[in-house]
Amino acid sequence: MDKLERYRSLIQKILEEYRQLGSDNSDVESVLLLDPIRDQYLLLKMGWHQDNRIKRNVIHVRLKNQKIWIEEDWTEDGIATDLLQAGVQREDIVLAFHPPRLRQFTEFAAI
Repeated sequence: MDKLERYRSLIQKILEEYRQLGSDNSDVESVLLLDPIRDQYLLLKMGWHQDNRIKRNVIHVRLKNQKIWIEEDWTEDGIATDLLQAGVQREDIVLAFHPPRLRQFTEFAAI
């Protein structure tokens, strides 16, 4: 299996695990959007809390330039931790939610 196929499979597996964690509120569901053709992967929370509409990105990951770009991550430990534990090298992970000029100060890839 080539690197990108491995990353696609791994991202989908990890996001599915987060989706299964679900929500305390039965009116809010975890929705998983997987687009392996365009290499975009999202986990959303959608539903209602009383009369308030809930719709927010929890995790947005994409593959770009042979690397995993974490565009958004509102999980407690961070999906980067899960990726590292699965054997992804730090230099293949970009914390894209940080401004480009600050990424060089993280322990991950800048671009």
